[in-house]
Amino acid sequence: MDPNEVLRLVDTIHRDKNIDKEVVFDGIEAALVSAAKKHFGEEEEIEITIDRDSGTITGTHDGEPLAPEQIAERIGAQMAKQVMIQKIREAERDTLFDEYEEQIGQLVTGVINRYEGGTGYVALPNTEAILPRGEQIPGETHHVNERVRATVYEVKKSGSRVRVILSRTKPQLVQRLFEQEIPEIGEGVIEIRAISREPGYRAKIAVWSSDQRIDCVGACVGVRGNRIKNIVDELAGERIDIVRYSDEMQSFIPNALLPAEVDEVILCQMLGRAIVLVREDQLSLAIGRRGQNVRLASKLCGWDIEIMTREELDEQIEQAVTGFASIEGLTDDVAERLVGEGFLSYDDLSIIEPEDLMEMGGLTEEEVGKIVKQAEVKAEEAERRASEQRRLQREQDRLEAEKEAKAQKEAKAQKEAEEQAAAESTEEQPPAESTEEQPPAESTEEQPPAESTEEQPSAESTEEQPPTGQETAGMGAEEAAMDEANTGGTEEPASEGERAGEVGHATEEASDAVVESTEEREPSASDISPAES
Repeated sequence: MDPNEVLRLVDTIHRDKNIDKEVVFDGIEAALVSAAKKHFGEEEEIEITIDRDSGTITGTHDGEPLAPEQIAERIGAQMAKQVMIQKIREAERDTLFDEYEEQIGQLVTGVINRYEGGTGYVALPNTEAILPRGEQIPGETHHVNERVRATVYEVKKSGSRVRVILSRTKPQLVQRLFEQEIPEIGEGVIEIRAISREPGYRAKIAVWSSDQRIDCVGACVGVRGNRIKNIVDELAGERIDIVRYSDEMQSFIPNALLPAEVDEVILCQMLGRAIVLVREDQLSLAIGRRGQNVRLASKLCGWDIEIMTREELDEQIEQAVTGFASIEGLTDDVAERLVGEGFLSYDDLSIIEPEDLMEMGGLTEEEVGKIVKQAEVKAEEAERRASEQRRLQREQDRLEAEKEAKAQKEAKAQKEAEEQAAAESTEEQPPAESTEEQPPAESTEEQPPAESTEEQPSAESTEEQPPTGQETAGMGAEEAAMDEANTGGTEEPASEGERAGEVGHATEEASDAVVESTEEREPSASDISPAES
C-alpha cells in the first residue's frame, strides 16, 4: 500500500467527514489487524502501525516483523475495506453526537422535510432531526418546506446514526429568541434571571440590567412593542409578561404577579411559602385564569405563593390556632408560634421537621412524634371531609345543570308547539275575498226587491210622472247659469227658488240612474209597482 495514498486518504476523510486524523489512523490500523487475524487466525498476536508522518505501514506476527509487501499480499483488501468503512462510520457518528450534545438548549434553524402523524422531520446541516408532537406549541401546525426554529432537547445514539430531538415548548426557546432579538441581552448589559412558561398560552420572564441608566423592561419591549412582537409571532401568539427582577422577594413577588396589585407579602421561611394579600377586586386577577398567573409567578420566584384576602387570612389563623391547641402536647403559645411561621393547616404541621418543632416548643423527640402523628390523623379526617364536601358540591352542580337543561328543553318544546299551532291555524283560515272580484249584478240581486222598491221609485213610475214645477224651475235655473258662465257674466247669489230647482234636478238625475240600472235586467214579479198591478 502506497504510504502517500494512505496519507491522502486520511486527509480526505478528515476534511469531508470532520473526523480527527488520529481517529482515522486508529480505524485503518484496527481494520488491518482484523483482516490479518482472519488470515492468520484469531488467536495469533498481530500488531500493525501506520507512521503518522510518512504513512508507512509496519507490522509484526508473533514478534516477527512483516514486510509491507507481505502485508499487502496476505491481508484481504475487501475485508480491510469493510472494517475501515465501519470504523469511519462509528467515528462520524461519535463526532456528530459530540457536536449536537454541546448544542443542547441552543437554538437551531431547519427546514421541515416531511410531516407525518403530527411529527415533523427537520433537515439540519449534518443530520435530520425530529420535532415530536409533544414538543410542539399547542395549536400550531407546520408544513413541508417551512423554516422552523427550535432548541435541541435531546441527543442520543441509535445504531450507526445520531437521533436529535428538537423542542419548541421549553423555556430555553424564549431565552434564545430574546438573545437574538434584543442586542442588550446578547451583549450582556441586560440579563435574563428567570423564565416560567406554559407553551402556547403565557410566559413570564424576569430581567435585570447591570447599567442603571438602561430600563431593562422597556428595552425588551421596544418602541411600540416592535421587539417583543417578533418574539410573540414566533411563539404563535403566546402572551409574554416581562417583569423586573429583584433579589428581595418582598419586591420580586409583587412584580411577578403583575398586572395584579399586591397589598402585602408574608414570607414563611420554614415552608418556603409566600402568603400574598390582595384586595377583593384584585383576587381573580392575581390568581389568573385557571390559576395560571399565580402558577407562573410561583415558578418564576421559586416560592409556593398562596393568594388570599386579609379577611380570609384572619379566618384561617383563628381556625389554625384553635385546631393546633386541640392537639395533645401543644400549648397555646406554641400553636401561635406555629401559625406565625405560616403553618395554617394540619397538613403543614404533619410535614414539619422534628428538629424545628423541638426547638420551637422545647419538646422531646417522643413528644414531637406524637404531635406529628395526631396531625397526620386530623389531616386525613379533614381531607375526607373536604372530599365529601367537594362531592356534594359536584352533585349539586350536576342536579342544577340537569334542571336547567330540562327547563330549557321544555321551553323549547313549548315554543315549537306554539309555532306549530300558529302554522296550522293559518292554513285552516280561508283567504279573504276581494271586493273588486264581486260583480255589480250579484250585489244588486242580493238586495231584496221590496227594499229597493221602497227606497227608490220604480222606473215605470218615474217615466210616467211629468216633471213638477220645481224640476222645471231647476232646469231653467241651470240653463241660465250655464249661459251666464259662457258669456262671462258674474254670478249672483241663488234665490230660494233656484236652490229648490237644483235639488229637484239632482233628484231627477238619481232617478234616471236607477232607471238605467233597472232596464239592464228583466223585471220580475216583485219589481212591478203597485200602480202597474
